Amino acid sequence: MEKAKKDRLKSAGWRVGDATEFLELSAEEAAFVELKLALADYLREIRVRNEWTQSQVARRLGSSQSRVAKMEAADASVSLDLMVKSLLILGVSRSEVGRVIAKAA
Repeated sequence: MEKAKKDRLKSAGWRVGDATEFLELSAEEAAFVELKLALADYLREIRVRNEWTQSQVARRLGSSQSRVAKMEAADASVSLDLMVKSLLILGVSRSEVGRVIAKAA
């Protein structure tokens, strides 16, 4: 959020914070959310870079298009295990998956 907008909201009596504060997440929970979002973003990036549709990715994974959409949205029903396995199936190296995870930290 822009500093000017943040200042306007504060001066109007609003409390301004981030999602971690709003949801009262612990540091570990916030780190988990960031990790999941990073993997979801990277999955989408790989799909777009390869000019694949969600349906094409789903076929490669033996899954459904709606499941791929949930993975890209970091839906709560999608495990980290599924995200990592899917990236590996799509040809992403272990070191690249590790880089994405390290960057999220």
